[in-house]
Amino acid sequence: MEVTSSSVSDAATTVTKTDHRPYKGIRMRKWGKWVAEIREPNKRSRIWLGSYTTPLAAARAYDTAVYYLRGPSARLNFPELLPLEAAALHDMSAASIRKKAIEVGARVDAETRCTLLHTSGTRQSTTKGLSVSLLQEKPDLNKKPEPEPEHPDGDN
Repeated sequence: MEVTSSSVSDAATTVTKTDHRPYKGIRMRKWGKWVAEIREPNKRSRIWLGSYTTPLAAARAYDTAVYYLRGPSARLNFPELLPLEAAALHDMSAASIRKKAIEVGARVDAETRCTLLHTSGTRQSTTKGLSVSLLQEKPDLNKKPEPEPEHPDGDN
């Protein structure tokens, strides 16, 4: 069997595409945000589940929605983390499924950011080579600024 350059490039493209989707039901935007959406069963419409800073949060939002749409037989990214309200599983509207999924995704996103903040020991987190300041303190504009201390060298 002869391997052509086009088949090699097709294989490389396939590998690259799957690397960008670590979980089912999510994708990454060009600017680095992760988004989740799901198709409604037997319809052409989709339920928008939000955009998140981490793939984990988007995947958890997707899991919540797919579980409420398809029940216990749904294929989840994290089957060990089933929604806590499993007893409340009944026919839900697309809007209520979207609301539940966004709540879960936002909570996971916030927890993940706080975990990154505490484990790194700094206020800086790097995302795709860019430095993003998390929870940056804003100055009180009603307060008079204090003068900076002078350096022993005499330089200011």
